[in-house]
Amino acid sequence: MRVRRMIVTVLAVITVATATGCSSSEDGQDGQDGDDRQRLAQTRTPYCEALGKWQDTMRAEGAKTPGSPAYEKIGPAAERVYAAARPHGDEHVTGGRTLAEETSLAIRYGDAEAEIRVTAYCVEAGLETLVG
Repeated sequence: MRVRRMIVTVLAVITVATATGCSSSEDGQDGQDGDDRQRLAQTRTPYCEALGKWQDTMRAEGAKTPGSPAYEKIGPAAERVYAAARPHGDEHVTGGRTLAEETSLAIRYGDAEAEIRVTAYCVEAGLETLVG
């Protein structure tokens, strides 16, 4: 499980770096970039916190066993992610789909690639510590 989590995180970082390019302090916009990143972090924090908690619940021991405590937490955790995605649902993420579409693919259908893309959405805002 840890290896998969590490791979997902690495792929998310690579995806974001490829999609956004590398930033440089030579462009003279360090203050503006910092403000934009802070604004992104503030607006995306509820979604990324909910996504991270859902990921942790899905990876918990016994999460695949019906009736286990972890299994019983999956549904409520997923609902919190959906609720947190509503304000940003129309935003496009890497891959051309909206955040709402990618979230649904990741949570409802277990699409690992979609999970990587929504994780990258959080990493882009500097919230990589909230997701896995």
